[in-house]
Amino acid sequence: MKTMKVSVVSPDGPVYESDVEMVSTKALTGELGILPGHVPMVAPLEIGSVRLKKDGKTEFIAVSGGFLEVRPEQVTVLAQAAEMASAIDVERASRAKERAEQRMKDAKLEHIDFKRAELALRRAINRLTIAESK
Repeated sequence: MKTMKVSVVSPDGPVYESDVEMVSTKALTGELGILPGHVPMVAPLEIGSVRLKKDGKTEFIAVSGGFLEVRPEQVTVLAQAAEMASAIDVERASRAKERAEQRMKDAKLEHIDFKRAELALRRAINRLTIAESK
């Protein structure tokens, strides 16, 4: 089967680089499935997963927004933050989820940025969901 080169990069450095058969992810405009030879495009990403199909297996990477650049033989993900499913610290993600939920409850009583707490909660839930898929 044909493959394409995929690179996932965050401000902390490279997270993933390999040849894969298919990339699936969620952009702001909806779900994307990318195969080798896909038309060139750039799309902003949602908080979610990048699913990479390789040798009949699927690998998962948690991303917290960013951009996807597609060229016929290469896909580059420039993520604000990215973690392989196997590298996610589930205990730390659970604590982050609890903190975000508490901030959202307290937002009504204090001067807490509700939107910021909501994004933190979405990132924590995303990390926990991806960690379970490994």
